[in-house]
Amino acid sequence: MPPLRYDMAMRRLIVTADDFGMSPAVNAAVEDAHRRGILSAASLMVGGDAAADAIARARRIPSLGVGLHLVLVDGRPLLPPEQLVGLVDASGRFRNALVPVGARIYLSAAARRQAAAEIRAQLEAFRATGLALDHVNAHHHLHLHPTIRDIVIELAPEFGIRAVRVPREPTVGLGNLVVQPFVASLRRRLERAGISHNDWQLGLRHSGAMDSERTQKLLTHLPDGVSEIYFHPSQGNIEHQTLVEPRVAASLRQLGIKPIAFAAL
Repeated sequence: MPPLRYDMAMRRLIVTADDFGMSPAVNAAVEDAHRRGILSAASLMVGGDAAADAIARARRIPSLGVGLHLVLVDGRPLLPPEQLVGLVDASGRFRNALVPVGARIYLSAAARRQAAAEIRAQLEAFRATGLALDHVNAHHHLHLHPTIRDIVIELAPEFGIRAVRVPREPTVGLGNLVVQPFVASLRRRLERAGISHNDWQLGLRHSGAMDSERTQKLLTHLPDGVSEIYFHPSQGNIEHQTLVEPRVAASLRQLGIKPIAFAAL
């Protein structure tokens, strides 16, 4: 029996690593997973502790699609903390509290202005790297927030934002039901603005624990359209190992699928 092959016009795949620039261990895993494995894109934290190292690596591997991983929670801002008093804690870092931060941005005009200024600063920092902007998404998927979503779309023409992640899983669960209105709104607004996006995101339920078995199951049941499988590799962790696992690459070859970056959409 010949191997099962997908119609590439119906099913396409992006394999992304988030948190590029967070640490040297993450950066090394991203480079290795692209050179030896199936990784096709990475989302860069321009304010990450190892951002300079990530940018240097990205310049060595121009075939890797590098996008911007906006950070407005659980991270370090680019702007001085005194300009972001509604968003940072006493240490000057963004608060690690998604719901309270989201509520503050929604309810406070000052917090909205601060968020817009920080997003602009991060886009400007990415542009200064000279790397082509493959896509935009946000740490902890905060770009689902209506305010953050609208800021990103408004800035898209100025900064050449051509693709944005849509965190939409094919399976229906309680978590999906809660975020579904935000996901649907994001898709509508992106399409209205002419900004490309993936149709599905896989790996959300097992984020941080995407082993080779789970990954191969997802690969053999890809839905129609553009799917993104995202990972959080760090040197030697299970997700790094999965991305360079020969059996995973062999599964993709058997299915006739070559991972792409968002720029290919």
